[in-house]
Amino acid sequence: MLVPKRVKFRRVHRGKLRGEAKGGKSVAFGDYGLQALDSHWISNRQIEAARVAITRYMKRGGKVWIKIFPHKSYTAKGVGVRMGNGKGTPDGWVAPVKRGKVMFEVGGVSEEVAREALRLAAMKLPVRTKVLSREEVGGESNED
Repeated sequence: MLVPKRVKFRRVHRGKLRGEAKGGKSVAFGDYGLQALDSHWISNRQIEAARVAITRYMKRGGKVWIKIFPHKSYTAKGVGVRMGNGKGTPDGWVAPVKRGKVMFEVGGVSEEVAREALRLAAMKLPVRTKVLSREEVGGESNED
């Protein structure tokens, strides 16, 4: 699973997920991408489940790019702990994803395989998604 090697501070503020993503809104590496239509925290377990779904469906052919990383920790207090006494202990890692962000990209497979693999990955994620192709976004093609 994806976790940071080290962080400067173990506990961070929750932050806001307002507005659209500033960058990463187009398919940059592969031929097809999975774009978030909502803003949400996506945990490292959800990212891994989506990655496994993509690679299994593609039968380990082609290439997968994961364009999000869970760098933000979230905390939880133990069950039965009274109010106060500070912030809880870090419980996991999440990637804050704003709407419009392309989270996964695939390349080296046919369009049908790519769309189905990304559809299966979307089932593992807590956001509404859309499958993009490089042509729809208007990016440059890999062929010279």
